[in-house]
Amino acid sequence: MTWEALLDRYTALIDRKLEGHFRSLKEVASKYHHFMLETYENLEEYVLRRGKRLASCSTLLAYKGYAGDVDEKILNVGVGIELYRHSILVHDDLVDEDEARRGGKSFHELSSGVRGPKFGGGVAIFLGDAAYALSLEAILNSGFSGEALLRVVRLLAGGYREVNESQVLDLLFEHKEPDVEEWYAMASKRAASLFKATILTGAILGGAPEEDLRTLGEAAVNIGYAFDIQDDIIDTFATEQQYGRPPGGDVARGKKPLHVVYALKLAGPDELEVFKGIIGKGRLTSEDLETVREILRRTGALRAAKAKSVEHAEEAKELIGRTRMDGGSKEFFSAFTDYIARSLDWYK
Repeated sequence: MTWEALLDRYTALIDRKLEGHFRSLKEVASKYHHFMLETYENLEEYVLRRGKRLASCSTLLAYKGYAGDVDEKILNVGVGIELYRHSILVHDDLVDEDEARRGGKSFHELSSGVRGPKFGGGVAIFLGDAAYALSLEAILNSGFSGEALLRVVRLLAGGYREVNESQVLDLLFEHKEPDVEEWYAMASKRAASLFKATILTGAILGGAPEEDLRTLGEAAVNIGYAFDIQDDIIDTFATEQQYGRPPGGDVARGKKPLHVVYALKLAGPDELEVFKGIIGKGRLTSEDLETVREILRRTGALRAAKAKSVEHAEEAKELIGRTRMDGGSKEFFSAFTDYIARSLDWYK
């Protein structure tokens, strides 16, 4: 079975579990206020939109690599992991003022309606917090127990703090020009932290030895770096049809992904003046976006960012190969990691 087919298979299992979990949440909510029922219906629609469950599937595949199979307990944990991931996305969309996520409205836009953006933003803050609490509740009620479960909860709590710290730095970078070292300081707490938390959750619960946990932690950080670099490039170079929302949002808001950091370092004076005049403009015309893309290509910034993605992917694959995880899970993570970096080849 290819890694894509395996991902689809486990995504379907997680989706069914999520549907059952939301049925229970909605049943409880309906008994104390109709608006809370509506709010959880919105959250369900937001979470269950079509897409790959990369976070929870990473947990499942790491668990399978040591425990030998995917059981009901780890599927329950997968529900918690998806709620954890989406608690972060709800807040991320709000802060970035994104109107869309995976082809639908962002959660704060779903909640705005006739009551306006202040109301929608407030609901997003509170429900993002609630989703994090629900994620820990799902994991605590998964059927696992003992020191391994406690370790996982501590891991996710620390990861949640780290992701929020990365968001603070991401906001700061809208108002300054970070160097490559600063970008890595921020990125070490973003997707790197998420992949570390999700992969290690599965490995810990699956009974991985301590040496493997350390190696997998390093691998996950490299996967996260490769993923972040790819995701940021996609935001600049993909079409709206490919991305599910208008491209160039990061550049328009003045964010500084790695390829932009490289461009600010490599561009000549004239290019730099043009580039800085577009970054943070608020809304980009198609001409603005194409100018940014051309500068990223011409300066070598795009090439440099892609090379770093490949470098991190290769390091992750080498680390995964050292572990005692079973062959099937190793093959999945290696193929997935390779895809992250090699899929950038079409951004010419």
